[in-house]
Amino acid sequence: MAKKSIIARERKREKMVAKYAELRKRLKEEGRWDELDKLPRNANPIRLHNRCKLTGRPKGYMRQFGICRVKFRDMALDGKLPGVTKASW
Repeated sequence: MAKKSIIARERKREKMVAKYAELRKRLKEEGRWDELDKLPRNANPIRLHNRCKLTGRPKGYMRQFGICRVKFRDMALDGKLPGVTKASW
């Protein structure tokens, strides 16, 4: 499990990206780069990092499910992910 402060920081960044998304888009289209530079750095979506929604783990993230590989395996074996079965051949 990731530190609570790291998870909170990432959530804060997500909120800021959502808040400034429309303004950033408009400024980019108009080519007003000096005003774009004055926006907070965390308003840039590049600064976001994919993290597991359950544990905050940054590595082994599976985009399709939004969780890390460890939690994916646990949930799949418990039958909590519909349509996911263990492979056998």
